[in-house]
Amino acid sequence: MSNQKTIAVEVVYALPHEQRLMSLLVEPGTTALQALEQSGIPREYPEVDLATVKLGIFGQALGTKGLAVAAEYVLQPGDRVEVYRPLIADPKEARKQRAAKAKRQAEGG
Repeated sequence: MSNQKTIAVEVVYALPHEQRLMSLLVEPGTTALQALEQSGIPREYPEVDLATVKLGIFGQALGTKGLAVAAEYVLQPGDRVEVYRPLIADPKEARKQRAAKAKRQAEGG
């Protein structure tokens, strides 16, 4: 383990109309989920549920187990934890609907 007492990390939560970025100093060994809790974002935005939240680390693929792996990811200096909002619509279904609409318009309907 390192001699450092704290490391600098960021936690970000983006909404359509605002972005909340918190810079934190955390102890080495802090996980992404612990940093989110320390950031205060779940208190400020009640829709962020620590039990079900999906997280990512900016610029990193977290393996084949999916985004849930990020919750237990041990943060490194400079890491940015991203809090993902749930999808409003299924992306595949939205693409199908856009394609169908474009086809109708191309056919003059």
